[in-house]
Formats: sequence, C-alpha cells, structure tokens
Amino acid sequence: MVLIWTQFGVKHKNVNVKCKVRVMHRGDSSGSASSAEGIKSEPEAPCLTIKPAGKDFYKVLGVSADSNEDEIKKAYRKMALKFHPDKNSDADAEDKFKEIAEAYEILTDPKKRSIYDQFGEEGLKNGMSVAGQGSVYRNNFQGDAHATFSSFFHGSDHFDIFFGNDGDGEEELFNPFRRFPFSHVGGFAGPEAGLRKGERHLQAEAVVHDLLVTLDEVLHGCTKHVKITRSRVNPDGRSLRSEDKVLNVVVNKGWKAGTKITFPREGDETPNNTPADITFVLRDDEHPKYKRDGANIVYTAKITLKEALCGCTVNVPTLDNRMMPLPCSDVIKPGALRRLRGEGLPLAKSPSQRGDLVVEFQVLFPDRIPPQSREIIKHSLAKC
Repeated sequence: MVLIWTQFGVKHKNVNVKCKVRVMHRGDSSGSASSAEGIKSEPEAPCLTIKPAGKDFYKVLGVSADSNEDEIKKAYRKMALKFHPDKNSDADAEDKFKEIAEAYEILTDPKKRSIYDQFGEEGLKNGMSVAGQGSVYRNNFQGDAHATFSSFFHGSDHFDIFFGNDGDGEEELFNPFRRFPFSHVGGFAGPEAGLRKGERHLQAEAVVHDLLVTLDEVLHGCTKHVKITRSRVNPDGRSLRSEDKVLNVVVNKGWKAGTKITFPREGDETPNNTPADITFVLRDDEHPKYKRDGANIVYTAKITLKEALCGCTVNVPTLDNRMMPLPCSDVIKPGALRRLRGEGLPLAKSPSQRGDLVVEFQVLFPDRIPPQSREIIKHSLAKC
C-alpha cells in the first residue's frame, strides 16, 4: 500500500503557495509501519501558484497590503486629484478615477477588505462571507465616483485644491477655472455635461464687489473675511434655500487698486443657472496722511514761506510709524518733490522691494506783511 501525505503552506494573497509531497511504502500485509529505511521522500518543490482573480486594489492605490486606513486615505486623495477628469484630460482618466474610488471604498470598509484579502475581487462579486460571520457581501461597484470624491472632501469646495492662486498682483487675478467650461459639481468635461438632452444650463452673471484695503494691509498683506448670503438649489432641483458663507480673501503685499480676485461658483444658483462667480475688486481706503501712487506713497509737507526761503528740516512720518528727518537747505518752491527711497509699498511682483515715500511741499503764504517788513523784503530780493 502507498500513503501520500501532503502539506500546503498558504500565505497572503498574491504570494505563491508551496506544497510538500511525501510518498511512503508499507512493507508487509500486517499493517505495521515500515522502518525508516523503507520510507522514500521526494524533495520539497513548488506545486502550484494561486493568485486571487480580479483587480489588485492595493496596486490601484499604490499602497502595500498591510497599509492602515490613514495611508489608504492619503493614497486615495493623491490619486483621485491626479486622475479627476476635471483636471486630467487623458482619455482613460474617467475610468481610472472610477477604479480608484472603487478601491478606496473596498479597502476602507473592514468587512469588505477582509473578504477581498481572503478571496480577491471575485470573492466580493460572488458573495463570499467573512469567517465567523453570517453576513454575505456582494460587490459590483455601481457607485458614483464623483460622489465618493465629494464625500471624501466633506462636501467642501474642493475645486480649489486643483489650482492654487498664482497671480502676481497685477490687474488680472484669479479665476483659475476660466479655461474650464464646467457645468456640474461632478465634472466639467463640456458646457452641457450632466444635463438631459435638450437642456442647457448657463452660468449666471458674475457678482462684483469692491473690497476696501488700507495702506497698512497692502504693506503687510492680509486676509479679509467676507460674509456673503447666497441662494442655492435644494436636492429636489426646484426649490431654493438661502445660506451664509464666509469667503477668505487673501490680499498679497503690494497689490494695486483694481486687482480682481475671483471665487468661482460661489454666488447665487437657480434651477436654470449654475452658480455665479463672485469677484472682488481692490479699492484703496482713504488714508489721513498719504495718497497712493502705484508702489509709491505721497506725503504732503506744509512749510512756511520763511522755511521755504531760508531752509528747514521736515520730520516725515513713515508707514511703520517712524519719523525720518528730511533736511532742506535750498529754496523750496510750492509743489517741489523730495524722495525717501524704499519707504513706500512693496512691489507686487517683487515684495522684497519697495517703492518710495514722496514728499510734496506745500508752502504756506502769510495773509499780510507789515509795511516795514515789506521794505526789508524788497531790498533783500532786489536782485532775485
């Protein structure tokens, strides 16, 4: 009689499975075991390779099979942003985006992940159950990858993640979506994407607001928190609700009056129109001491006629509350200009550099001159 004993070593998915085969011969009919010399062994050898059928969702997300939930979420975020069809124009981006969402939903669900680890994608599709549990899970991903994406970002305005504000502070700022004709939250492949046949949703006209900034805010940069109230369409697609939102308007150093900052699709929405853009236009708030001239600021220094003719030293206040003495030994004519270099506002394109503080002189003339002083002045200015 010949007895065959096999031993299998089963490891994690996608790992080759080895087996041992040992052949033993019995030497007599009494049923007693043969001696050690009567046992023949074959050397250990691989006998088969088992790989779970279907997609490798770990590979889809670029993570290892022992990754924790945080690592999986981090990988999903990176991959979803990379292949989102609103940003990626490749022909297969949409399919890849859906596959990434499917992998994320399975690998972040402990029960589904346990089934997948044991039986692969086919195990999910065929309704395998988790060992020790009565529940049976079937997976045939029919979910909305865009809804998964939106849920992951907690319903926030996640389009801002795709594009950063990279403006230089000049007249044209920042509608990073102006090159994309989008029409719905899930994607904007075309101006009529996501609409029923025959429908066409147009975007409402942009809403423009002036935004006052002080010279101090332009000097240091700031973030203005602007609360808006807007109309939004309810899930039924017909009725409207009113909601408040705070927009954080970042003002960089040196931005000029007239600079435009656009928040795409943050305005009112109607059943027939997609949300309007909101645009803020920077305007200079009036300053008690200075006028703005590009990156320069102009300070008016008032001096007497005596000071204008005989010389003086003018103390000029700066934006950072210092006093700079400006000696004037020459005759100062009305409207004369002097410059304090580098005491103005930062340059929009090069904030480490600053414009000038320009001092414009205003000469104050007396209302009357006594007769004796008049004669002295005539004599002194006879050759002028």
